[in-house]
Amino acid sequence: MNYKLLHVFRNTPFGRETFLQSLYFCKTINAFPVVYIPKSDKFLMYFSNDAVQVDLDHSYLTSPATAKKHAEELFNEIGVKPMFYEPKNFTASSLPDISTNFDYLCCPRSVSDLSSKIGLGHIGPKVRRVIKYAIFPILITSPVFKPWKSISVFFGGSKNAVNALKLGLKIAMASGLPLDIYTALEKHKKSYYQELIKKEGLSEPVNQLSRQWYFYKQSDFDAMLYDVPHNSLIVLGAYGHGIIRDLLLGSKMEQIQSTVTNNLLITGPYCTISL
Repeated sequence: MNYKLLHVFRNTPFGRETFLQSLYFCKTINAFPVVYIPKSDKFLMYFSNDAVQVDLDHSYLTSPATAKKHAEELFNEIGVKPMFYEPKNFTASSLPDISTNFDYLCCPRSVSDLSSKIGLGHIGPKVRRVIKYAIFPILITSPVFKPWKSISVFFGGSKNAVNALKLGLKIAMASGLPLDIYTALEKHKKSYYQELIKKEGLSEPVNQLSRQWYFYKQSDFDAMLYDVPHNSLIVLGAYGHGIIRDLLLGSKMEQIQSTVTNNLLITGPYCTISL
């Protein structure tokens, strides 16, 4: 299957770093990056459970005359065929409807605040809402282009954590890169999580594709974050239970954001992953 990632291009140095990350992600897993160059500062995405209006900060409209040329240069630098997306439908003249018929979407930490105002510990409200309703995983990029050489799955035992594990396994299969699993033990012992994997029919792919499964006491969460390789893609679920309970609305996500600079690949509650 030919997977496609949608990238909303920002014609700035910060946007260049984000796009390089999208290109690297796609080349690593053999997916196709598709670029949307916005002509207005907002657009709509219609999901089955909600319509999300994304308000872009004005930097997304910087130097429109050179945006496509700059994007093509980056496509060529990575050695990927340029592909661009043009919206066909409009809710209003300045409000294009952007298709949700993609397999991934790349986002910086925020799309509605100037990048100079975004700290590591903040994910913008529009990005949170997209993650909540999207049927595909969301790639949250590191502040600057950061190649990753392994996959680290945060597994807390929730339904969405199982989705994240399946996604991590898919990325490992597509990329050929090693995969590690990280679990912070809460109310259960190691055997609980191992049995859960077995019930989900994931024992064999986990045994074949994972390099190591690390278990930590809940109080050692900070140590766990430090132990995750800095050049690893972190895959995790949002709005789950256990280690990532209400992740994007609570302290755990802010803790992760303020601690690691890794790229994050996030599955929301309406995102279903199959192997």
